[in-house]
Amino acid sequence: MKLANLAGRATIVVGDRALDVEKASNGALGPDPAVLYDLANHAELRRLAQAATEADLVAYDEKQLGPVSPRAGKILGVALNYRGHAEESNMPIPEQPGIFAKFPSSLAGPYEPVSVPVGVDKVDFEAEVVVVIGRTMRSVEPADVWAGIAGVTAGQDVTDRKEQWRKPLNQFSLAKSYDTFSPCGPLMATVDEYDDPNDIEVAGWVDDLEVQRGRTSDLIFSVPELVSWLSRYVTLEPGDLVFTGTPAGCGVRRTPRLYLEPGMTLTTEVSGVGTMRNPISR
Repeated sequence: MKLANLAGRATIVVGDRALDVEKASNGALGPDPAVLYDLANHAELRRLAQAATEADLVAYDEKQLGPVSPRAGKILGVALNYRGHAEESNMPIPEQPGIFAKFPSSLAGPYEPVSVPVGVDKVDFEAEVVVVIGRTMRSVEPADVWAGIAGVTAGQDVTDRKEQWRKPLNQFSLAKSYDTFSPCGPLMATVDEYDDPNDIEVAGWVDDLEVQRGRTSDLIFSVPELVSWLSRYVTLEPGDLVFTGTPAGCGVRRTPRLYLEPGMTLTTEVSGVGTMRNPISR
């Protein structure tokens, strides 16, 4: 299935049209996007999609799409999870995941402007595959992780590199949590949409320049390994978001360096999910 937060309402996307969940279920499922990322609802959502008639499906404006989990309780990310990114950063391949948090207030929609604050001049891009937690998980085994994932979406881990490396203490979470620094979308694809959910492609562009491309089969810590690791420390709940890492090509590692400036457009594509286009503003 392809699921969406359309104008704040839970929506199933069928082809290029939309099915409103509350209307299709006659109110049995509410309009809150939270119904989408709770795996307990997915059997009913599939039934609704299969039963939909032409009259039930409507055209929609993609600009009304928001992040599938707009009130995520937790947003967790991992540093240096692609070998190429670790190598371009001149860092050793990590032996265990390096985790940071992003604040939920940083979430933005897939076509919403990413706002660069005044005085901030080293804002970087990180195209990522994001997984949406679909059931409560604590100390879960890697083999059981995909059964607890509601779906996959695209994300950008936008980062103020100056703040990230500020001394004497690095400020990863603050540098990655400015308002609009976590755009996600445009849709959430359920795991069964993929022949191999451990091999999902992600790519990013700044204007017309392709800057990043990778596959999750190249992750140092796979999605099952990463989510299992996280669940040893925190209880993962439906709607939590896990940013799984970014491939090589970040602006800070390019020659010359490339940072986001007002007037640019940041494009992110994840196979099976679609394409985000976020204009950069001040």
